[in-house]
Amino acid sequence: MSTMADVARSAGVSVATVSHVLNGTRPVLPHTRQAVLDAVEALGYTPNSLARSLVTSRTRSIGLAVSAISNPYFTEILQGVEAAALEAGYSLLIADPHDDPEHELKVVQLLHERRVDGMIVAPSAEPGDLVAYLRRQSVPTVLLDRVLEPAGPGQAPFDQVCAENSGPMAELVTHLASLGHRRIGLVAGLPGLSTTSERIAGYRQGLAAAGLDADDELVVSGSSEARGAERATAALLALPGAPTALVTANNAMTIGALRALRERGLGVPGDIALACFDDFAWADLFAPRLTAIAQPSREMGARAVRVLLDRLAAPDQEARTVRLPCAFVHRASCGCPEPRPADTGNSMESTSQSEKGTTP
Repeated sequence: MSTMADVARSAGVSVATVSHVLNGTRPVLPHTRQAVLDAVEALGYTPNSLARSLVTSRTRSIGLAVSAISNPYFTEILQGVEAAALEAGYSLLIADPHDDPEHELKVVQLLHERRVDGMIVAPSAEPGDLVAYLRRQSVPTVLLDRVLEPAGPGQAPFDQVCAENSGPMAELVTHLASLGHRRIGLVAGLPGLSTTSERIAGYRQGLAAAGLDADDELVVSGSSEARGAERATAALLALPGAPTALVTANNAMTIGALRALRERGLGVPGDIALACFDDFAWADLFAPRLTAIAQPSREMGARAVRVLLDRLAAPDQEARTVRLPCAFVHRASCGCPEPRPADTGNSMESTSQSEKGTTP
């Protein structure tokens, strides 16, 4: 088996130079770097990651803890994380916290025990124990999709990467209002999640912009999952003044809402208009096709990796929150005529990307 010394002799450089090329710890002249890489390939040299981690205290691995990995939204995020990590030479350890605070803490502890260099976590609705552990252990962490406010004065939040939520949700509501709807129901997500509170805020902003009064009975929690949304939609339809339009706050809840409408023989958009937050692969396969807000899922995952790598390179830098723009995808479930093929896709982009300092 070839060693680093063998690579150094073959390339005509020092062992230290080979180490710098393989680990990226110092700039190396292009022709020297290429000579080392050629020698590595010719000799079939494989770096000893375990030995290297003992020397550098780095394992070049990232822990990823996100719930509902089977959800297409998180699957796309995972693809973005995996691609960016691989490109940077990092491996990925994945765990599903199941949106349960106790299980969340356990899986994060297990990932930490595997000596990952840092973590990317989509926190649950009750992340207190998780946050306390990560801070106590000084684990470099990026919060993904769901953001947290600082715990108190002088306590900076973690680095965070998420999509814009309020503005895009307001777009859906104002669009439905522009079509004449005055009672617009919202199937909201799990209480306690920042995505839920921000999308409810956006819903109310959209009503206000359209000159409509907010009616709390038109906002029902679907608990961010299909069965909960089915029950929530049934509750909305049972109101004396049932909504004429419905907004669902994530893709799983869209499926639940559609089930509830089908069971009652209601057609979209003839009987009730529908728009959803979260575009997904099947949204244009329904009849009619679903008007939706598309989140930049893969880019969100990739950006989280890059922010984490920045944190590992500069541990003392100020924490930041990165928000990525969403896109309004105009189809026909809202009650508009079916757009022409050239008009489909991301027809309107929402609030522009921003990177902020210590507050989300």
